[in-house]
Amino acid sequence: PLFRSAEWSILYEKLDKIAKSGAKVVLSKLPIGDVATQYFADRDMFCAGRVPDEDLKRTMKACGGSIQTTANSLTEKQLGTCATFEEQQIGGERFNIFKGCPEAKTCTIILRGGAEQFMDETERSLHDAIMIVRRARKNDAVVAGGGAIDMELSRVLRDYARSVAGKDQLLISAYAKALEVVPRQLCDNAGFDSIGILNKLRKKHAEGGVWFGVDIVNEDVANNYEEYVWEPAIVKSNALIAASEAACIILSVDETVRNPKSASEPQNAPGAPPS
Repeated sequence: PLFRSAEWSILYEKLDKIAKSGAKVVLSKLPIGDVATQYFADRDMFCAGRVPDEDLKRTMKACGGSIQTTANSLTEKQLGTCATFEEQQIGGERFNIFKGCPEAKTCTIILRGGAEQFMDETERSLHDAIMIVRRARKNDAVVAGGGAIDMELSRVLRDYARSVAGKDQLLISAYAKALEVVPRQLCDNAGFDSIGILNKLRKKHAEGGVWFGVDIVNEDVANNYEEYVWEPAIVKSNALIAASEAACIILSVDETVRNPKSASEPQNAPGAPPS
């Protein structure tokens, strides 16, 4: 009984120090027992245990303060702050939401959907969009998307190919034709008539419409630069460089080696004796 009394005294001493520090929300990487939970609830304090280390660090960066390993010498200076804190039920899960964090430079987006595949695809699409915006902020040069820059490069290369003699003309023309795959694939994905759209784009670019690309909304062509359909120039440049290097590697392969013995061996069932 003496040892048990000492343990309770140590526990309540730590809880008292946390409460007297002025904290209203207590997050712990370790589990919080029923006694501590009830103690905090009686004093209008919220507590959560088994919080992942990553979430603790993100909360600390957004709200300020620091992660403490002990309740000794705990003061208000070591606490973080936020405007409001609330617990919300979203779907089948409960979320703890911090609003008005003074040091916050990020936000949390909750994705919901009916199927796991839909959720994964939504997350990938959102991640791609965020990375494109991030890249555009770091490199302020942008070009029109929707296949506009690809069609313009294709037109320039076709015009240049006519001034080149020999086999190089065939290579340049093939590269120009390959660039039309981007707007053609956009049309196929949207269910448009790719032949008609590409013919319109060739006409527009021949007349000097540099930024004309596929208009997914109206099933037509449009000046995508004026429609704010942009993509970073460095992304397009890197894509062209990577595709060209991949094509060069494939063309440099002049011979493949195959093991004739492995190809002629019969395909026996597992565990069956060799024939």
